[in-house]
Amino acid sequence: MKTLFGITHLCLAAALLAGCGADETAGTGDVVFTTWGEGYIEEEIPASAFEDGWAIKFSKFLVVLGGMRIADDSNAPGLEVTTTKLVDHVAPGVKPLATFANLEPKPWTKVSFEIRPAAGDTELGDGATAADLDAMKQGKYAIWAEGEATQGAMKKTFRWGFGVPTMYAECKGEKDGRETHGVLVTNGGTDNVEITIHGDHLFYDDLQSPNAKLRFNALASADTDNDGEITLAELTAKKLVDIDPADGAYGTGAVDVNDLGAFVTDLSRTVGHFRGEGECIATDPK
Repeated sequence: MKTLFGITHLCLAAALLAGCGADETAGTGDVVFTTWGEGYIEEEIPASAFEDGWAIKFSKFLVVLGGMRIADDSNAPGLEVTTTKLVDHVAPGVKPLATFANLEPKPWTKVSFEIRPAAGDTELGDGATAADLDAMKQGKYAIWAEGEATQGAMKKTFRWGFGVPTMYAECKGEKDGRETHGVLVTNGGTDNVEITIHGDHLFYDDLQSPNAKLRFNALASADTDNDGEITLAELTAKKLVDIDPADGAYGTGAVDVNDLGAFVTDLSRTVGHFRGEGECIATDPK
């Protein structure tokens, strides 16, 4: 086992036959992982996107990303990034995460990544500050979403930290106009892979339906002390059965999600996507 660019390189069966000390630069390609939060996080989620006319502007959207793994269809262990990186997706532009260098040109069809709580090995990435990293470690957060919701003259703020780790496995997305499982390494080429963070997912009104809508009225109604800030504790106090049906279905399909706090926490596990709109299977890390 040897390390390349902070990545644990586990020699595959074919490499073992040739010897791990062979020339790895001849006839190889690279995979570069980046992340981006799209305009919804960098700019705003406009009122036109919500069923009830609210708009959202984030001031922070911190995500701890890591655990990138790529493998082929064999039983070989593949390659893995062992560290995590904290990035703030409000900062404009695509942000670098990790590079897998000098790979055998072929399809690497099994790709996964993780969003997990900040830990001792978490590195500081683009947009995030040292204070952000300290706070994420202290709170054991994987995601921190902070911002303001407005509807006309009404304003509500929120500062939500989520600590549930999630692995996004079996990732697939569009590459060169075609749905592609994992990544494709070509001789002398680079496959640029974007882990896309969808901040609007925190405001869906259903955990499973493909027809889920963006809504905020129910969340706003959780601010029972009328101080203008919606806390996770207030969301937890708001039971789903008490939501006005006019404010959304808030369907779950899960017996353990009975309040808005648990509901939004579950939604936080759906923010990770692959190559834009590509999908992965969200599950507990192994």
